[in-house]
Amino acid sequence: MLEQGATHTDHERGRTFMEAISEKYSPENFPYRRGPGMGVVVVPVVAPQGSPIRDRLNLPSILVLNGSGISHAGDQGEIAAFCAHVIELDLSHNTLQDWREISKIVSNIPNLDFLNLSFNPLASVALGPVCGEAFCGVRRLVLNNTQVSWDTVFTLTRDMPELEELFLCRNKYNSVLADAAPCPTLRLLHITDNSLQDWEEVRKLGSIFPSLDTLVMANNNLASIQDSGVVLEALFPNLRSINLHNSGLNRWEDIEKLNSFPKLEEVRLQGIPLLQTYTNTERRSLMVAHVVSVGEREDAERFFIRYHLDYPEEELPYRYHCLVTKYGKLEPLAEIDLRPRCLAQVEVHCEDKVVQVNVRLDQTVAELKKQLKEVVQLPTNHMRVYYIDKDLCCVFGPEEMKYSTRALHSYSIRDGDEILVVPKTK
Repeated sequence: MLEQGATHTDHERGRTFMEAISEKYSPENFPYRRGPGMGVVVVPVVAPQGSPIRDRLNLPSILVLNGSGISHAGDQGEIAAFCAHVIELDLSHNTLQDWREISKIVSNIPNLDFLNLSFNPLASVALGPVCGEAFCGVRRLVLNNTQVSWDTVFTLTRDMPELEELFLCRNKYNSVLADAAPCPTLRLLHITDNSLQDWEEVRKLGSIFPSLDTLVMANNNLASIQDSGVVLEALFPNLRSINLHNSGLNRWEDIEKLNSFPKLEEVRLQGIPLLQTYTNTERRSLMVAHVVSVGEREDAERFFIRYHLDYPEEELPYRYHCLVTKYGKLEPLAEIDLRPRCLAQVEVHCEDKVVQVNVRLDQTVAELKKQLKEVVQLPTNHMRVYYIDKDLCCVFGPEEMKYSTRALHSYSIRDGDEILVVPKTK
């Protein structure tokens, strides 16, 4: 049975939404599973003539129909009957290219919260206002690699009063349509892997999405941040996190401007030209010192001052002067070598003999005795060896070195300490 208005050619292009559901979620392919969110058994009262549904479907509230060859909706009455409980729908990697067909599916799923249409060929079709109203309850929308036009995007955002998350990655955008109604509900925008190189285009996003909390713009090769601090403060007043990985930023002035966003807490800037010459430690500390972050700020800011101590006055960044005002001019940190010592010069005492000996501290007591054998002229099994700390000997006295496998550095031996060798009595 063909849907009214459909042709045989339409149906030869791919499967209907309900055909894909009936195959994947039949009892044979998707057994009933108990437990919250695991599965729901839906039994049609009367299956319409020509319906692909023969018995029942085990439909969970999250439907995953990616790569199912879906090109159109199918019977809307069946969609409404079977999908009233569905809250998430993944239709990525199908052949949907008509917004009317998509709206027929969505309008009959009243509780739909999440919709993924990624990798469907939507570049050449426009979304009419009537179709846009079908999406009014969706809060999270994914349109990655659909090449969907900005006109269509803004028709959707205008008709989606509860939209909070929008994904527009890999859509070949090099500009943003300026004439769009604000979408005050959007909190998260993913727009990675496009070609938004001019800050003027990013500025438009701030005007359209004034409540944005998180902006992910990785892999856009953004060249610079051109606005003043006053403009930036008003542009993204609620922005908490920004991701500019692999952008083209190459000046500290651009990084410092990010401080103008009044609520910014997290900045991600891996792979930018500016940071390529620094070590990982330097990169992290310099970045924390330049932009707002939670924790480690004071240590990083002090590191930033010391890092620039030897720079000529004309090359010092503006941030350096701000931090000097805050902390003053700091002295370089003393270089302290915390590695264990390798050698110590000790006095070896044996009866009336006193000899200065250099001993390796990575050797064991047994190896020390072998070294002392030539010094004191005693076999190793005929000597008792004691360690005397020159500063604490009056408190603790000599400590017998009785464990042959113990390493010398564990005694904390220092230059000037003593080793006492006492011949064993028979």
